Amino acid sequence: MPSLPSALAAATAAASRAGDLMRANLSRPKKVNEATLHDIKLDLDVRCQRLITQSLAKAFPAIPVLGEEGIDPVAEKAPFRWVVDPIDGTVNFARGIPHASVSIALQQSTPSGFQTVVGVVHDPFMRETWTATLRSAARRNGKVIHVSSRPRLAEAVVSVGFAKSSQSLEQLLPLFAALTPKVCKLRLMGSAALALAYVADGRFDAYIEAGIRLWDVAAGGLIIQRAGGVFDIQSLGQGHRYSLVSNNSLLDRPLRRVIRSAMTFPLAT
Repeated sequence: MPSLPSALAAATAAASRAGDLMRANLSRPKKVNEATLHDIKLDLDVRCQRLITQSLAKAFPAIPVLGEEGIDPVAEKAPFRWVVDPIDGTVNFARGIPHASVSIALQQSTPSGFQTVVGVVHDPFMRETWTATLRSAARRNGKVIHVSSRPRLAEAVVSVGFAKSSQSLEQLLPLFAALTPKVCKLRLMGSAALALAYVADGRFDAYIEAGIRLWDVAAGGLIIQRAGGVFDIQSLGQGHRYSLVSNNSLLDRPLRRVIRSAMTFPLAT
């Protein structure tokens, strides 16, 4: 097994390198490789992933990478794999909105599936880096963090994410309507990795999404768990696509009651 401190150091350094490139290009014109109605792929996505892959390979040449900008087939069956989103929040970044992040996780294969053992989420614009390992506390810039202690939905700030599909909208819009009168505020921010980091840090109290990709949440999920919160995902089938509920643990039961009543996406309850 790779040394978790060494893997964390390598992931943090790789995320920082990609973040430097993002920060340098935030206000510059960006080359678009592909654009759809609800999404965009930038040349910088590819460049950031290349930077990350090269950096990780220097430290751990035998560990393959599964990521948004390219999946090494070996990663599906390897004993360990990196899971990388080089720019989570690409649409924000493409429009010059400084709310995007780098997400890097190290996962270990187990009999029940892959388990995240190292997680790094890096915000290059706020210069904040959240980290955790399976055996260490969640931290922001080296300082131990914890989820919030708010126990009531009426006090909660809840982040909701919408995937691009009509099915996701059909599933989540009823939940959005059900939550609106019950919580303090709902937020749609555009970066799943940062939403998870904010839950871990007590800024948000919960985050919910259906149709999210593994590379968006693998790192942030571990960070929430090591900060004392709940991170619950359920596979939606092929393509590394999941639904998720994350929260500060105190809100778990009331939040799930609202989810069940709104009959949204499937989740073990």
